[in-house]
Amino acid sequence: MKLLRFGNAGKEKPGVLVGDTIYDVSSFGEDFGESFFGSDGPARLGTWLQTNQNGLPQVDPATRLGAPFLRPSKIICIGLNYMKHAQESNMPAPKEPIIFLRPPARW
Repeated sequence: MKLLRFGNAGKEKPGVLVGDTIYDVSSFGEDFGESFFGSDGPARLGTWLQTNQNGLPQVDPATRLGAPFLRPSKIICIGLNYMKHAQESNMPAPKEPIIFLRPPARW
C-alpha cells in the first residue's frame, strides 16, 4: 500500500496504490495530514483496507496526482545528495549529509 492524493489542485482526496490499482479511500474519513501520522494512521488505514478494499471506488490511472501529504509542517531536505549535483554546483561532494528544513513559509 502506497499513500497518495489525487484530483484537482487544492481539492485532492486521499488514495492508496495497491498493486497497480489506485483506490479512493476518502470514505476512511481522514486525509493524510499530521494528525493521521501522529495517531498510527497508516496502520489503522491498513486494517481498515482489509475489510473495505473490495467496495472502494477505483481511480482512473490518468487522474492527476498531488502531493502525498496534506500541508506538512516541514520538509527535511538533503543538499548535494548526488555527485552530479555537487559537480554542477562546482562544490566538492560533502563528507556528511547537508541537512536543512523547508518550512511552509518558503514554499
